[in-house]
Amino acid sequence: MRFALINPGWSFEGSIYFGCREPHLPLEFGYAKALIERAGHEAEIIDGQLFGLSESDIRARVSALRPDFTVITTAPSYLFWRCAPPELRVPQAMATALSDIGGTLVAVGPHGSTTPRAAFGKLGVDILVMGEFEEILPRLAEEPLEAIPSVVYGPRGAAYEDVTVRGGPWAGRFTDLPALRWPDEWVARHHHHHHRFDREPAGPGAEVEASRGCPYTCSFCAKENFRDKYRRRPVPVILEEIDGLIAQGVRYVYFIDEIFLPNADLLEALAERPVEFGIQTRIDLWKPDMLDLLGRAGCVSIEAGVESLTPEGRQALDKKCRMSTDELTERLVHARRTVPFVQANLIEAGTDDPAEVEAWRDHLREHGVWANEPVPLFPYPGSPDYRKLWGLPDDRAWERAHDHYLHHHVDFSDIQEAHPLPLDVLERTPSRPRRRAGDGPAQ
Repeated sequence: MRFALINPGWSFEGSIYFGCREPHLPLEFGYAKALIERAGHEAEIIDGQLFGLSESDIRARVSALRPDFTVITTAPSYLFWRCAPPELRVPQAMATALSDIGGTLVAVGPHGSTTPRAAFGKLGVDILVMGEFEEILPRLAEEPLEAIPSVVYGPRGAAYEDVTVRGGPWAGRFTDLPALRWPDEWVARHHHHHHRFDREPAGPGAEVEASRGCPYTCSFCAKENFRDKYRRRPVPVILEEIDGLIAQGVRYVYFIDEIFLPNADLLEALAERPVEFGIQTRIDLWKPDMLDLLGRAGCVSIEAGVESLTPEGRQALDKKCRMSTDELTERLVHARRTVPFVQANLIEAGTDDPAEVEAWRDHLREHGVWANEPVPLFPYPGSPDYRKLWGLPDDRAWERAHDHYLHHHVDFSDIQEAHPLPLDVLERTPSRPRRRAGDGPAQ
Protein backbone atom coordinates (compact mmCIF):
# COMPACT_ATOMS: atom_id res chain seq x y z
CA MET A 1 0.00 0.00 0.00
CA ARG A 2 1.11 3.55 -0.70
CA PHE A 3 0.53 6.57 1.57
CA ALA A 4 0.73 10.28 0.76
CA LEU A 5 1.27 12.31 3.93
CA ILE A 6 0.17 15.90 3.31
CA ASN A 7 1.12 19.03 5.22
CA PRO A 8 -0.79 21.73 3.29
CA GLY A 9 0.56 25.11 2.30
CA TRP A 10 -0.85 26.98 5.27
CA SER A 11 -2.35 30.46 5.20
CA PHE A 12 -3.68 32.32 8.24
CA GLU A 13 -5.62 35.33 6.92
CA GLY A 14 -8.33 36.31 9.36
CA SER A 15 -7.25 33.66 11.89
CA ILE A 16 -6.73 34.03 15.63
CA TYR A 17 -3.86 31.51 15.31
CA PHE A 18 -1.28 32.06 18.07
CA GLY A 19 1.52 29.86 16.75
CA CYS A 20 4.59 30.57 14.68
CA ARG A 21 3.80 30.87 10.97
CA GLU A 22 7.18 29.68 9.70
CA PRO A 23 7.59 26.11 8.39
CA HIS A 24 8.76 23.45 10.85
CA LEU A 25 9.81 19.86 10.28
CA PRO A 26 6.69 17.63 10.27
CA LEU A 27 7.93 15.29 13.01
CA GLU A 28 4.58 13.50 13.22
CA PHE A 29 4.73 12.54 9.55
CA GLY A 30 8.39 11.60 9.91
CA TYR A 31 7.50 9.04 12.58
CA ALA A 32 4.49 7.84 10.60
CA LYS A 33 6.57 7.34 7.45
CA ALA A 34 9.11 5.29 9.39
CA LEU A 35 6.44 3.02 10.89
CA ILE A 36 4.59 2.63 7.59
CA GLU A 37 7.79 1.60 5.83
CA ARG A 38 8.74 -0.69 8.71
CA ALA A 39 5.42 -2.48 8.09
CA GLY A 40 6.38 -3.05 4.44
CA HIS A 41 4.39 -0.25 2.80
CA GLU A 42 5.39 2.96 1.00
CA ALA A 43 5.01 6.53 2.22
CA GLU A 44 5.92 9.95 0.88
CA ILE A 45 5.64 13.23 2.78
CA ILE A 46 4.49 16.19 0.71
CA ASP A 47 5.10 19.37 2.70
CA GLY A 48 3.33 22.28 1.09
CA GLN A 49 4.45 24.75 3.73
CA LEU A 50 8.18 23.97 3.73
CA PHE A 51 8.39 23.84 -0.08
CA GLY A 52 5.91 26.62 -0.85
CA LEU A 53 3.57 24.34 -2.81
CA SER A 54 0.16 25.46 -4.04
CA GLU A 55 -2.90 23.23 -3.98
CA SER A 56 -2.36 22.47 -7.67
CA ASP A 57 1.29 21.59 -6.99
CA ILE A 58 0.27 19.17 -4.24
CA ARG A 59 -2.48 17.72 -6.41
CA ALA A 60 0.02 17.05 -9.20
CA ARG A 61 2.38 15.25 -6.83
CA VAL A 62 -0.41 13.16 -5.33
CA SER A 63 -1.68 12.30 -8.81
CA ALA A 64 1.78 11.09 -9.81
CA LEU A 65 2.11 9.07 -6.60
CA ARG A 66 -1.28 7.32 -7.00
CA PRO A 67 -1.67 6.63 -3.27
CA ASP A 68 -4.03 4.17 -1.67
CA PHE A 69 -4.30 6.53 1.33
CA THR A 70 -3.87 10.28 1.52
CA VAL A 71 -3.41 11.65 5.03
CA ILE A 72 -4.09 15.35 5.70
CA THR A 73 -3.20 17.09 8.96
CA THR A 74 -5.34 19.81 10.53
CA ALA A 75 -2.44 21.58 12.31
CA PRO A 76 0.78 23.01 10.83
CA SER A 77 3.05 21.03 13.15
CA TYR A 78 3.05 18.82 16.25
CA LEU A 79 4.58 21.87 17.92
CA PHE A 80 1.22 23.62 17.64
CA TRP A 81 -1.35 20.88 18.20
CA ARG A 82 -2.21 22.60 21.50
CA CYS A 83 -2.88 25.96 19.79
CA ALA A 84 -3.80 25.03 16.24
CA PRO A 85 -5.78 27.36 13.98
CA PRO A 86 -9.38 26.82 15.15
CA GLU A 87 -10.66 26.92 11.59
CA LEU A 88 -10.40 23.97 9.20
CA ARG A 89 -10.30 26.15 6.08
CA VAL A 90 -6.92 24.96 4.78
CA PRO A 91 -7.39 21.19 5.31
CA GLN A 92 -10.94 21.47 3.99
CA ALA A 93 -9.66 22.97 0.74
CA MET A 94 -6.90 20.36 0.59
CA ALA A 95 -9.37 17.48 1.00
CA THR A 96 -11.54 18.95 -1.73
CA ALA A 97 -8.58 19.27 -4.09
CA LEU A 98 -7.57 15.64 -3.56
CA SER A 99 -10.98 14.03 -3.21
CA ASP A 100 -10.92 12.31 -6.62
CA ILE A 101 -7.26 11.24 -6.78
CA GLY A 102 -6.14 10.59 -3.20
CA GLY A 103 -7.63 7.16 -2.65
CA THR A 104 -8.94 6.86 0.89
CA LEU A 105 -8.78 10.29 2.52
CA VAL A 106 -7.63 10.26 6.13
CA ALA A 107 -7.60 13.24 8.52
CA VAL A 108 -5.32 13.54 11.55
CA GLY A 109 -4.81 16.32 14.06
CA PRO A 110 -6.18 18.00 17.18
CA HIS A 111 -9.60 18.94 15.76
CA GLY A 112 -10.69 15.38 15.08
CA SER A 113 -9.17 14.26 18.37
CA THR A 114 -11.42 16.62 20.30
CA THR A 115 -14.57 16.89 18.14
CA PRO A 116 -14.42 13.80 15.92
CA ARG A 117 -17.87 13.88 14.36
CA ALA A 118 -17.77 17.57 13.57
CA ALA A 119 -14.26 17.41 12.07
CA PHE A 120 -15.14 14.34 10.03
CA GLY A 121 -18.19 16.09 8.57
CA LYS A 122 -16.44 19.36 7.84
CA LEU A 123 -13.45 17.75 6.14
CA GLY A 124 -15.33 15.33 3.89
CA VAL A 125 -12.83 12.50 4.44
CA ASP A 126 -13.30 8.74 4.65
CA ILE A 127 -11.44 8.10 7.91
CA LEU A 128 -10.33 10.26 10.81
CA VAL A 129 -7.75 9.17 13.41
CA MET A 130 -8.20 10.47 16.94
CA GLY A 131 -5.11 11.25 19.00
CA GLU A 132 -1.53 10.27 18.16
CA PHE A 133 -1.77 8.65 14.76
CA GLU A 134 1.71 7.26 13.94
CA GLU A 135 0.94 3.73 15.13
CA ILE A 136 -2.56 3.71 13.65
CA LEU A 137 -1.77 4.56 10.01
CA PRO A 138 0.03 1.29 9.14
CA ARG A 139 -2.94 -0.65 10.51
CA LEU A 140 -5.25 1.03 7.99
CA ALA A 141 -3.47 -0.90 5.25
CA GLU A 142 -3.69 -4.25 7.03
CA GLU A 143 -6.83 -4.50 9.18
CA PRO A 144 -10.55 -3.89 8.77
CA LEU A 145 -11.70 -0.59 10.24
CA GLU A 146 -13.90 -2.48 12.69
CA ALA A 147 -10.75 -3.86 14.33
CA ILE A 148 -8.82 -0.59 14.61
CA PRO A 149 -9.21 1.66 17.67
CA SER A 150 -9.40 5.45 17.68
CA VAL A 151 -10.85 5.85 14.19
CA VAL A 152 -13.93 7.60 12.84
CA TYR A 153 -15.41 6.50 9.53
CA GLY A 154 -18.48 6.66 7.38
CA PRO A 155 -19.64 7.95 3.98
CA ARG A 156 -18.15 11.27 2.93
CA GLY A 157 -20.46 14.07 4.00
CA ALA A 158 -22.49 11.74 6.24
CA ALA A 159 -24.79 13.12 8.92
CA TYR A 160 -23.28 12.99 12.39
CA GLU A 161 -25.54 10.12 13.45
CA ASP A 162 -24.31 8.00 10.52
CA VAL A 163 -20.65 8.26 11.52
CA THR A 164 -18.94 5.45 13.44
CA VAL A 165 -16.62 6.50 16.27
CA ARG A 166 -14.43 3.71 17.66
CA GLY A 167 -13.10 4.43 21.12
CA GLY A 168 -11.26 7.58 22.12
CA PRO A 169 -7.98 9.29 21.20
CA TRP A 170 -4.95 7.04 20.82
CA ALA A 171 -1.82 7.48 22.96
CA GLY A 172 1.18 5.76 21.42
CA ARG A 173 4.13 4.22 23.21
CA PHE A 174 6.34 7.00 21.77
CA THR A 175 9.45 5.71 23.53
CA ASP A 176 10.10 3.21 20.74
CA LEU A 177 9.87 5.67 17.83
CA PRO A 178 13.03 5.68 15.70
CA ALA A 179 15.52 8.49 15.22
CA LEU A 180 14.31 10.59 12.30
CA ARG A 181 16.42 11.35 9.24
CA TRP A 182 15.48 14.11 6.85
CA PRO A 183 16.61 14.57 3.24
CA ASP A 184 19.40 17.11 2.80
CA GLU A 185 17.11 19.28 0.70
CA TRP A 186 14.57 19.49 3.52
CA VAL A 187 17.18 20.53 6.08
CA ALA A 188 18.75 23.07 3.72
CA ARG A 189 15.35 24.76 3.26
CA HIS A 190 14.72 25.00 7.01
CA HIS A 191 16.09 28.49 7.58
CA HIS A 192 13.95 29.24 10.63
CA HIS A 193 15.37 29.01 14.16
CA HIS A 194 12.23 28.74 16.25
CA HIS A 195 11.97 31.12 19.21
CA ARG A 196 15.55 32.31 18.84
CA PHE A 197 16.33 35.96 19.52
CA ASP A 198 19.94 36.12 20.68
CA ARG A 199 21.31 36.50 17.14
CA GLU A 200 20.51 35.95 13.49
CA PRO A 201 20.40 32.30 12.39
CA ALA A 202 23.60 30.84 11.04
CA GLY A 203 22.82 27.77 8.98
CA PRO A 204 19.64 25.67 9.02
CA GLY A 205 17.53 24.94 12.08
CA ALA A 206 15.46 21.91 13.01
CA GLU A 207 12.93 20.60 15.51
CA VAL A 208 13.34 17.55 17.76
CA GLU A 209 11.07 15.83 20.27
CA ALA A 210 12.74 14.58 23.47
CA SER A 211 9.56 13.91 25.42
CA ARG A 212 5.83 13.95 24.83
CA GLY A 213 3.00 15.02 27.08
CA CYS A 214 3.09 16.79 30.41
CA PRO A 215 2.53 15.59 34.00
CA TYR A 216 0.66 18.82 34.83
CA THR A 217 -2.93 19.83 34.05
CA CYS A 218 -2.88 23.61 33.79
CA SER A 219 -6.35 24.88 32.98
CA PHE A 220 -5.41 26.63 29.74
CA CYS A 221 -3.52 23.77 28.09
CA ALA A 222 -5.42 21.89 25.38
CA LYS A 223 -3.88 18.45 25.65
CA GLU A 224 -6.59 16.29 27.20
CA ASN A 225 -7.31 14.42 23.97
CA PHE A 226 -3.81 14.13 22.50
CA ARG A 227 -0.18 14.25 23.64
CA ASP A 228 -1.27 14.15 27.28
CA LYS A 229 0.52 11.34 29.10
CA TYR A 230 4.17 12.20 29.82
CA ARG A 231 6.73 9.94 28.13
CA ARG A 232 10.47 10.41 27.65
CA ARG A 233 12.42 9.25 24.62
CA PRO A 234 15.66 7.30 25.21
CA VAL A 235 18.69 9.60 25.21
CA PRO A 236 20.67 7.50 22.67
CA VAL A 237 17.82 7.82 20.14
CA ILE A 238 17.60 11.59 20.64
CA LEU A 239 21.35 11.92 20.19
CA GLU A 240 21.32 9.76 17.06
CA GLU A 241 18.72 12.09 15.56
CA ILE A 242 20.59 15.24 16.59
CA ASP A 243 23.93 13.89 15.36
CA GLY A 244 22.35 13.27 11.97
CA LEU A 245 21.10 16.86 11.89
CA ILE A 246 24.52 18.20 12.90
CA ALA A 247 26.10 16.23 10.05
CA GLN A 248 23.67 18.01 7.71
CA GLY A 249 24.80 21.42 8.92
CA VAL A 250 22.21 22.11 11.63
CA ARG A 251 23.54 24.21 14.49
CA TYR A 252 20.26 24.98 16.29
CA VAL A 253 17.38 22.70 17.28
CA TYR A 254 14.19 23.49 19.09
CA PHE A 255 12.73 20.87 21.41
CA ILE A 256 8.99 20.84 20.76
CA ASP A 257 8.27 19.10 24.08
CA GLU A 258 5.18 20.33 25.90
CA ILE A 259 7.48 20.64 28.89
CA PHE A 260 11.25 20.14 28.71
CA LEU A 261 12.16 18.69 32.11
CA PRO A 262 15.66 18.49 33.63
CA ASN A 263 17.58 15.55 32.18
CA ALA A 264 21.25 15.57 33.19
CA ASP A 265 22.24 12.72 30.85
CA LEU A 266 20.84 14.51 27.81
CA LEU A 267 22.24 17.91 28.78
CA GLU A 268 25.72 16.57 29.45
CA ALA A 269 25.72 14.86 26.06
CA LEU A 270 24.54 18.02 24.31
CA ALA A 271 27.33 19.99 25.98
CA GLU A 272 29.78 17.87 23.98
CA ARG A 273 28.14 18.65 20.63
CA PRO A 274 28.34 21.72 18.36
CA VAL A 275 24.66 22.56 18.63
CA GLU A 276 22.53 25.17 20.40
CA PHE A 277 18.89 24.73 21.30
CA GLY A 278 15.69 26.25 22.65
CA ILE A 279 13.06 24.88 25.04
CA GLN A 280 9.74 25.61 26.71
CA THR A 281 9.49 24.69 30.39
CA ARG A 282 8.44 25.64 33.90
CA ILE A 283 11.20 27.55 35.65
CA ASP A 284 10.04 26.32 39.08
CA LEU A 285 11.12 22.78 38.16
CA TRP A 286 14.78 23.75 37.68
CA LYS A 287 17.29 24.03 40.51
CA PRO A 288 20.14 26.53 40.06
CA ASP A 289 22.77 23.88 39.31
CA MET A 290 20.60 22.35 36.59
CA LEU A 291 20.00 25.79 35.07
CA ASP A 292 23.77 26.22 34.95
CA LEU A 293 24.09 22.87 33.19
CA LEU A 294 21.31 23.88 30.79
CA GLY A 295 23.32 26.93 29.78
CA ARG A 296 26.57 24.96 29.43
CA ALA A 297 24.76 22.41 27.27
CA GLY A 298 24.02 25.06 24.66
CA CYS A 299 20.55 26.33 25.53
CA VAL A 300 20.10 29.83 24.07
CA SER A 301 16.33 30.24 24.47
CA ILE A 302 13.95 29.50 27.35
CA GLU A 303 10.21 30.12 27.22
CA ALA A 304 8.97 29.74 30.78
CA GLY A 305 5.35 29.85 31.84
CA VAL A 306 4.74 32.01 34.91
CA GLU A 307 1.19 32.98 33.87
CA SER A 308 0.25 35.06 36.94
CA LEU A 309 2.06 37.10 39.62
CA THR A 310 -0.32 36.12 42.39
CA PRO A 311 -0.68 32.77 44.13
CA GLU A 312 -4.43 33.09 43.61
CA GLY A 313 -3.97 33.55 39.87
CA ARG A 314 -1.65 30.57 39.55
CA GLN A 315 -4.01 28.48 41.66
CA ALA A 316 -6.97 29.47 39.46
CA LEU A 317 -4.96 28.21 36.48
CA ASP A 318 -4.13 24.94 38.30
CA LYS A 319 -0.41 25.58 37.98
CA LYS A 320 0.39 23.68 41.18
CA CYS A 321 3.39 25.96 41.63
CA ARG A 322 5.03 25.82 45.05
CA MET A 323 7.27 28.85 44.53
CA SER A 324 6.49 32.45 45.35
CA THR A 325 6.72 35.16 42.71
CA ASP A 326 10.00 36.34 44.25
CA GLU A 327 11.42 32.82 43.98
CA LEU A 328 10.26 32.49 40.37
CA THR A 329 11.86 35.84 39.60
CA GLU A 330 15.16 34.72 41.12
CA ARG A 331 15.16 31.54 39.00
CA LEU A 332 14.48 33.51 35.83
CA VAL A 333 17.31 35.92 36.59
CA HIS A 334 19.61 33.02 37.45
CA ALA A 335 18.83 31.31 34.15
CA ARG A 336 19.64 34.50 32.25
CA ARG A 337 23.23 34.38 33.53
CA THR A 338 24.01 31.47 31.19
CA VAL A 339 21.14 31.47 28.68
CA PRO A 340 21.09 34.45 26.25
CA PHE A 341 17.30 34.73 25.95
CA VAL A 342 14.86 34.00 28.77
CA GLN A 343 11.15 34.76 28.42
CA ALA A 344 8.49 34.69 31.14
CA ASN A 345 4.96 34.21 29.83
CA LEU A 346 2.00 35.95 31.43
CA ILE A 347 -1.67 35.45 30.66
CA GLU A 348 -4.78 37.32 31.70
CA ALA A 349 -5.65 35.56 34.95
CA GLY A 350 -7.94 38.31 36.24
CA THR A 351 -6.04 38.63 39.53
CA ASP A 352 -2.98 40.72 38.60
CA ASP A 353 -2.77 44.46 39.17
CA PRO A 354 -1.60 46.14 35.92
CA ALA A 355 0.80 48.46 37.78
CA GLU A 356 2.40 45.52 39.58
CA VAL A 357 2.72 43.65 36.29
CA GLU A 358 4.51 46.58 34.67
CA ALA A 359 6.83 47.00 37.66
CA TRP A 360 7.68 43.30 37.54
CA ARG A 361 8.31 43.40 33.79
CA ASP A 362 10.58 46.43 34.26
CA HIS A 363 12.50 44.62 37.00
CA LEU A 364 13.04 41.60 34.78
CA ARG A 365 14.12 43.77 31.85
CA GLU A 366 16.77 45.33 34.07
CA HIS A 367 18.20 41.83 34.48
CA GLY A 368 17.93 40.91 30.81
CA VAL A 369 14.76 38.79 31.08
CA TRP A 370 11.81 39.53 28.80
CA ALA A 371 8.21 39.16 29.96
CA ASN A 372 5.22 39.69 27.71
CA GLU A 373 2.14 41.72 28.52
CA PRO A 374 -0.60 39.41 29.82
CA VAL A 375 -2.38 37.95 26.83
CA PRO A 376 -5.95 36.67 26.54
CA LEU A 377 -6.28 32.95 26.06
CA PHE A 378 -8.48 31.08 23.65
CA PRO A 379 -10.53 28.45 25.56
CA TYR A 380 -9.45 25.56 23.35
CA PRO A 381 -11.73 22.54 23.23
CA GLY A 382 -9.79 19.84 25.06
CA SER A 383 -8.59 22.19 27.79
CA PRO A 384 -9.88 22.37 31.38
CA ASP A 385 -10.76 26.02 30.73
CA TYR A 386 -13.24 24.92 28.09
CA ARG A 387 -14.80 22.38 30.45
CA LYS A 388 -15.13 24.99 33.20
CA LEU A 389 -17.12 27.20 30.84
CA TRP A 390 -19.29 24.69 28.97
CA GLY A 391 -18.59 21.09 30.00
CA LEU A 392 -17.29 18.43 27.64
CA PRO A 393 -16.79 19.51 24.00
CA ASP A 394 -19.68 18.80 21.64
CA ASP A 395 -19.92 19.17 17.87
CA ARG A 396 -20.13 22.98 18.16
CA ALA A 397 -17.20 23.32 20.55
CA TRP A 398 -14.84 25.15 18.19
CA GLU A 399 -17.53 27.61 17.12
CA ARG A 400 -18.52 28.25 20.74
CA ALA A 401 -14.93 28.87 21.88
CA HIS A 402 -14.17 31.08 18.87
CA ASP A 403 -17.29 33.22 19.34
CA HIS A 404 -16.51 33.60 23.04
CA TYR A 405 -12.97 34.72 22.29
CA LEU A 406 -14.01 37.31 19.71
CA HIS A 407 -16.80 38.60 21.94
CA HIS A 408 -14.71 39.03 25.10
CA HIS A 409 -11.49 40.45 23.66
CA VAL A 410 -10.75 43.60 21.72
CA ASP A 411 -6.96 43.38 21.73
CA PHE A 412 -5.19 40.31 20.38
CA SER A 413 -1.61 39.06 20.21
CA ASP A 414 0.94 40.77 17.97
CA ILE A 415 0.86 38.08 15.28
CA GLN A 416 -2.92 37.85 15.06
CA GLU A 417 -5.01 39.72 12.54
CA ALA A 418 -6.37 43.06 13.79
CA HIS A 419 -9.91 41.82 13.18
CA PRO A 420 -10.09 38.00 13.19
CA LEU A 421 -13.03 36.61 11.27
CA PRO A 422 -15.80 34.40 12.70
CA LEU A 423 -15.24 30.68 12.32
CA ASP A 424 -18.19 30.10 10.01
CA VAL A 425 -16.79 32.72 7.62
CA LEU A 426 -13.31 31.21 7.68
CA GLU A 427 -14.63 27.72 6.97
CA ARG A 428 -16.81 28.55 3.97
CA THR A 429 -15.50 26.50 1.08
CA PRO A 430 -16.92 25.40 -2.29
CA SER A 431 -19.05 22.28 -2.10
CA ARG A 432 -17.00 19.13 -2.54
CA PRO A 433 -17.84 15.98 -4.49
CA ARG A 434 -19.60 13.43 -2.31
CA ARG A 435 -20.08 9.73 -2.67
CA ARG A 436 -23.51 8.21 -2.58
CA ALA A 437 -24.78 7.45 0.88
CA GLY A 438 -23.62 4.02 1.95
CA ASP A 439 -20.59 3.83 -0.35
CA GLY A 440 -18.23 3.97 2.62
CA PRO A 441 -14.49 4.55 2.49
CA ALA A 442 -12.51 3.46 -0.54
CA GLN A 443 -10.23 0.55 0.34
